[in-house]
Amino acid sequence: MPRFGTFEFSALRRLPIRTGAWRSFAASKSGSISTMFALSLIPVTMAVGAAVDYSFANNARSHLNAAADAAALSAVASSAMSLTAQDAQKAAKKFFEAQALGIKRVTVKSVSVKVTESKSNTRVAVISYSATTPAAFMGLISIKTLTIAGDSTASAATPTYMDFYLLLDNTPSMGLGATAKDIDKLVANTPDKCGFACHEVNAAPNDYYGLAKKLGVQMRIDVVRQATQKLMDTAADTATVPSQFRVAIYTFGASCTALGATQIAKLTANLSTVKNDANKIDLMTIPYQGYNNDQCTDSDQAFKILGSAMGKSGAGKTAADPQKVLFLVTDGVADMVKPNGCSKPVTGGTRCQEPMDIAQCTAMKKSGVLIAVLYTTYLPLPTNSWYKSWIAPFQTEIGTNMEKCASPGLFFEVSPTQGIQDAMIALFKKTLGKARLTS
Repeated sequence: MPRFGTFEFSALRRLPIRTGAWRSFAASKSGSISTMFALSLIPVTMAVGAAVDYSFANNARSHLNAAADAAALSAVASSAMSLTAQDAQKAAKKFFEAQALGIKRVTVKSVSVKVTESKSNTRVAVISYSATTPAAFMGLISIKTLTIAGDSTASAATPTYMDFYLLLDNTPSMGLGATAKDIDKLVANTPDKCGFACHEVNAAPNDYYGLAKKLGVQMRIDVVRQATQKLMDTAADTATVPSQFRVAIYTFGASCTALGATQIAKLTANLSTVKNDANKIDLMTIPYQGYNNDQCTDSDQAFKILGSAMGKSGAGKTAADPQKVLFLVTDGVADMVKPNGCSKPVTGGTRCQEPMDIAQCTAMKKSGVLIAVLYTTYLPLPTNSWYKSWIAPFQTEIGTNMEKCASPGLFFEVSPTQGIQDAMIALFKKTLGKARLTS
């Protein structure tokens, strides 16, 4: 509410008048009525004058409040979120003062601007002011100025700067048909009834990848590629400030001959470039069937490389100190050379087939990294003897392990008949909700 200088009018005291005197006065034709009118004109004029002064002051206050509102909003606008709270505070004060200069007959006596940021991802701007405007008519009763005061508060979500490192499983198992229909088509057209389109470099008939392309079968890796590209569009549309999100893409390796996380797109805020680079996401190649005893899913090595590339997570307050996020898309099964430390029985003395080891997930989370996991369900293959012997015994553990790898609330599971693209986008948005600025 406005605060103005105060003044008072004193009512004329009624004096007792004898009835006879009143009748005599009422019947008088002299100038006494003119005298009374002149006397009453003084308070009436003062009341009208005070109303004029009050109206002007109220109008001036409305303009100052509008300036305060605009200044507070300027400190929490998306264009100001790239500024520190201190710089946004200075800018908001200059903004208010510049606006106030244009208001006639107003002198700003003080202005206080405070911009704060909370750990709940909120920036709050509070602007308080005090000003005066000269009184014209009320000066006759010694009220020279009217004081005007007001305040305004605005708040908005604070953007968290985040670096997303996508680690996409492109190992032979991601050559599985994307839907039950795709799997059935591969099974029906391969001599060993295989639902996997392994990308073998040697000629047919072993190149099931080439066969899948010829048959028009969509593989799970195809869906992951398309979903990653769509995710870049979503990230670009979601960002509230320039360079809020940077993205890098890695796969488990281009070839089984050189295992280890392979960079597909380098870390950049140019999400259009990342989207174009995502075209290169493809199934890992193998020289021939049974190469390296099929030990082509070295998740331990992939996690190690990614952990080194990411480093410790930042506070997320600036682009130079971003929150780090590992965005993992996988079917959750490791198949690698690991003679020691394998959680399941090894074959041939070295081959380890196990649910992915989450020890490095735990280490990353301790360093502040958020881990979002999209588990693409490892489907049972009851017609495959290898599956029945080595994977079926721990089938029920795969999803549980992947959920343990993820940060709380950042685990999704999607089957081949569900939408991987929708799941990736939903997980991305959920990750944004989990991010928190740190001191």
